[in-house]
Amino acid sequence: MVSLKYAVVERERRFLVAAVPDGVSEVWQIEDRYVDGSRLRLREVRMPDGSVVRKLGHKVRLEDGPAAVACTSLYLDDAEWALLWDQLPGQGLRKRRHHVHRDDLHLVVDELEDGTLLAEIDDGDAAPREVPDWLEVVAEVSADERWTGGALARRGAR
Repeated sequence: MVSLKYAVVERERRFLVAAVPDGVSEVWQIEDRYVDGSRLRLREVRMPDGSVVRKLGHKVRLEDGPAAVACTSLYLDDAEWALLWDQLPGQGLRKRRHHVHRDDLHLVVDELEDGTLLAEIDDGDAAPREVPDWLEVVAEVSADERWTGGALARRGAR
C-alpha cells in the first residue's frame, strides 16, 4: 500500500501532437535527471521571469502502467541542488513546457530537443474530458511506456 499523506496524485493522458496550439500563457525551460535505479527525479524549472525552482521528486505508480502516479516533491536550495546533481547518477531530459489555457482547460505541451511535441492532460480526480478538436493529436501514448519521462531520458530523447 502506498501512503498518499504528502503526495499529489496525477492522472495524466499523453498525446503526440502536430503543433503547439494557440493559447500558450507561459513557457518553462525544464531539465530533468532521472536517478538510476530509483523512482527519483531531479528537476530544474526556469520560469519566464528568470526565477528558478529546483526539486527532488519521488513518483510511485498506483496501478499497472503510467496512468496514475503519486508524486511527492522536496524543494531544494542551491547547495542541496548542487550536491545531489553532482552526486546522483542518472539520465537527463531537457524540454520546453508550453502551458496552454483554452476553453476552460489547462494542458501542457512539452517540446523535446528533437522537436517532438508531447501533450499532457492531467484529469486529477475528475472524469476524463473529451480531447479538444483544436489539439492536433497524432497518437495517444498514455499507456505507452516509451513516452514516459524516464524512458525518454534513457533513450536520449534530448
